Amino acid sequence: MIRTATAVWQGTGRDGKGSLTTQSGVLDSSPYSFHTRFENEKGTNPEELVAAAHAGCFTMALAFGLQAAGLTPTELKTSCAVTVEKDGAGFKVSKSALTLAANVPGVTKEKFAEIAAGAKAGCPISKLFTAEITLDWTLA
Repeated sequence: MIRTATAVWQGTGRDGKGSLTTQSGVLDSSPYSFHTRFENEKGTNPEELVAAAHAGCFTMALAFGLQAAGLTPTELKTSCAVTVEKDGAGFKVSKSALTLAANVPGVTKEKFAEIAAGAKAGCPISKLFTAEITLDWTLA
């Protein structure tokens, strides 16, 4: 399986503008720039997309892990905060913090912790990172 995306950029790093398009068409020439990345101008940025990818990947991996254990979640809601820090002359993603609120009838805290830890370690986006990955969760 291969998934693709295309970035187009015009101009300098600070004053230029770009667009992102994904194979699925969900992003179709979506704007991104220095101002959408490091300020609050409307548009997207790579770190926001990584956060969405990590939240989505982890949550789906958790759903599969729960299914394998014979459990069906009522709801899994994961947010992800990606931290970008200065790294010499550039920047690096230093942390991906997952925060999960889960409602899973019939699961014990111990079993849920085991399955959630497996999903955190095993989802393909987690495996992509060399950054610290954290997970905070609550179970209703």
